[in-house]
Amino acid sequence: MTNAERERVEGFGRLEDGLRQGGPWALWGPYVSERQWGTVREDYSADGDAWAYLPHDHARSRAYRWGEDGMAGFCDVEQRLCLGLVLWNGRDPILKERMFGLTGAEANHGEDVKEYWWYLDAVPSHAWNRWRYHYPQAAFPYDDLRAGNGRRGKLDPEYELLDTGVFDGDRYWIVEVDYAKADPTDLLMVVRATNAGPEPATLHALPTVWFRNTWSWEVDVPRPRLQGRGDGAVAIGHPFLGDLELLAGTGPDGAAPTALFCENETDNRRLFGVPGSTPYPKDGINDHVVGGAATVNPDRHGTKAALWYRLEVGPAATVELRLRLRPPQAGPPGAALGDGFDRVVAQRRREADAFYAELAPAGASADEASVMRQAFAGMLWSKQLYAYDVARWLRGDPTQPPPPASRGGGRNAHWASFEAFDLMSMPDKWEYPWFAAWDLAFHCVALAHLDPAFAKYQLLLLCREWFQHPDGALPAYEWDFGDVNPPVQAWAALEVFAIDGARDLDFLSRVFDKLLVNFTWWVNRQDANGSNLFEGGFLGLDNIGPLDRSHLPVGGTLEQSDATGWMAFYALSMAAIASILNRSGERPTRDLVLKFLEHFAQIRTAMDTLGVWDDADGFYYDKLVTPDGTAVPVKVRSMVGIIPLLAAVTVDEETLVRARALGKKAARLLDRLGGLDHLVAQGLIRGEPGHRRLLLGVVGVEHLTKLLAKLLDEREFLSPYGLRALSAFHRDHPYQLEVEGLRAAIDYEPAESTTGMFGGNSNWRGPVWFPLNYLLISALERYHRFFGDELTVEYPTGGPRVTLDKVADGLRRRLVKLFLVGSDGRRPCFGWTDRLQRDPAWSGNLLFNEYFHGDNGAGLGASHQTGWTGLVADLIRGRPGDGIYTLADLGLVVDQRAKS
Repeated sequence: MTNAERERVEGFGRLEDGLRQGGPWALWGPYVSERQWGTVREDYSADGDAWAYLPHDHARSRAYRWGEDGMAGFCDVEQRLCLGLVLWNGRDPILKERMFGLTGAEANHGEDVKEYWWYLDAVPSHAWNRWRYHYPQAAFPYDDLRAGNGRRGKLDPEYELLDTGVFDGDRYWIVEVDYAKADPTDLLMVVRATNAGPEPATLHALPTVWFRNTWSWEVDVPRPRLQGRGDGAVAIGHPFLGDLELLAGTGPDGAAPTALFCENETDNRRLFGVPGSTPYPKDGINDHVVGGAATVNPDRHGTKAALWYRLEVGPAATVELRLRLRPPQAGPPGAALGDGFDRVVAQRRREADAFYAELAPAGASADEASVMRQAFAGMLWSKQLYAYDVARWLRGDPTQPPPPASRGGGRNAHWASFEAFDLMSMPDKWEYPWFAAWDLAFHCVALAHLDPAFAKYQLLLLCREWFQHPDGALPAYEWDFGDVNPPVQAWAALEVFAIDGARDLDFLSRVFDKLLVNFTWWVNRQDANGSNLFEGGFLGLDNIGPLDRSHLPVGGTLEQSDATGWMAFYALSMAAIASILNRSGERPTRDLVLKFLEHFAQIRTAMDTLGVWDDADGFYYDKLVTPDGTAVPVKVRSMVGIIPLLAAVTVDEETLVRARALGKKAARLLDRLGGLDHLVAQGLIRGEPGHRRLLLGVVGVEHLTKLLAKLLDEREFLSPYGLRALSAFHRDHPYQLEVEGLRAAIDYEPAESTTGMFGGNSNWRGPVWFPLNYLLISALERYHRFFGDELTVEYPTGGPRVTLDKVADGLRRRLVKLFLVGSDGRRPCFGWTDRLQRDPAWSGNLLFNEYFHGDNGAGLGASHQTGWTGLVADLIRGRPGDGIYTLADLGLVVDQRAKS
């Protein structure tokens, strides 16, 4: 890390109660959503149909209540003032103010954005950010995309923007936006537009500044103001941000842009046929530029302003625009946009290059380094202000019509305690512009390499009293806070702690206290009959089973091997945290170590004795228990049966002795496993007397080898690009479940979902997903740290025997290979899209999809899911410094630090 960048990251500060208290370099960043329309927060309908209540067609005309969206958007940490880019090719029926996509009802595989843009670069302080967009010169095919996808079914691929032919003949614009900061309050914006086509063309570029509407929802709230100045600048006045100015350079023809002003208020006349509060509403600039309407304020003031450039650009030529947002300063605007401007931009670019050069591991290829850098950039661009006060949303605003009575018992009605106003890492700022609890845990592991303060803040935030329910539940995601996601937060806290150097015991202690409450909620609420086999519903794995696991269509209870495996994993992760806190002297937690070992022992015993392991198949299965007590195994070979393998950790001899002295569940588990002498003989206890360690896990060695035989079989889970979520065995052997008169089936689906379950836009029936692949790699490393070279398996199944670290490294390489140019000159993630593979203007710009085709690796699902798919950056970077790779090492490192 360069000294300049280190200073900014450290100045970011430890984030306590929100980034409002962060360091000064956090003030401006890419905290603007790419889709606010169609979200739960903006839905005030009676039926809860968020997509229909505020569709894309309304977005340009309706003031948002809870946030803003835009292209290449930057804003302050409270999103009071936003800066972004608007474009028009002279042919579209509307300005291009935000990305367009289809709703779940319009698309054949769920909601789907239909644009091409990329996050090219970013640093943690956001002193340097780069963004790129490809915009057709012909009219954007909105209707064709709707109709084309509407004609296709679940068995058909999606109809994409490239399929429409709108980019044929290279008649499109390459638009890039660079942001650079001269200091924490001085933001420089560079817009470059390149005519990729063979003929001269005209582009209208409208850099736009606007206030989030904070005044329409309360009585007597002061309104901020944008005012045009005689020197071509926009004067900005805000009661909290103070006075600022937006300077705009001349266009390539030497002409200053035309400043247009309107209000960020709803166009009631267009939407509802009633008079509005202003003749210059939110869509006023759109209507003026596209149709010449008199809908911009001739007095040149408002709460939304655009600087309108008309760019005439020759073929293959590039033009550049410059803008600067800063506190008012003396001197002519042109001086602020000249040589000094160039020096700041060049310096920030050099610093970013140096920052990533230090992050790239020795021996990484240039392609690997580029993949890592773009993945990290996507992580950083995916920060967003998330504002959602559920109690206020339920009861409505004093200046607006009251919400329908039906919402009092509808979505999130039991989460009135939830009140967010925080910067958060989003899974995808268009498709998933809202946090998701288990996604966020994986984001933090990748972010910890760049910005450990922000990663820690995210995990703490999820457990804060305005997020966590009073009963201990963690909110899942805004479509249903009460749904249940896998409890991976304790594991993520340990990983972040390790990546950050295993020093921040205060962070570990704080998150541990809140997760204690959440663990208790799991035990109380998700084990209906006290069997220690847990439920939990879909657990983030959407359609991985033949039944909707959140809403069973038959009576009874689904005892889930994945939910039970997750809880064993949770218990061991919490035991590891308690052990670290105790050994470091941070706080006495020996009793809590034993508490979690006792929980683990009960779960392990249940999994061994209650019928979720099938010895003939060598696999764990869910078990459906009908109301009459009949147990029906759900024999689907999926990641559900692999998750128990994750629950493994080493326990030191002192803890073993204490557990045996108690004579409770953990002691009886050790006895049932044959006692200490037998475990030593089996190689499950190792080390010198007094310093021995036990490998404690749900999966015994004999079960482990059977599971790995399935997992590493190329005819089953192992694909050229990682592990499939469901075995390819089911391609030729579909599974059918018949119970209580219901028949349900599942087969191998390597690409998009062919069912509508959970919206039909997320498929766990065959594709490769990064989060579970990553956890399995981590688990294999833990097993290898214990067994060393003594335990080998066939990799692939039927192939040579290798140690587990070689298997882990092989899986890591397969995942990274998704994004690298292969010997055939193609990147697997780009699939069959030849332009992405071959065109130099496209091929180096990477997308980090939600999941990948189970056979050929093509990117599928949400296109900008640089949340958990951003883990590829961690896989490339590895773990520098202390070499802390697994949970088992953490206690030893803490011990060594305490002694020194």
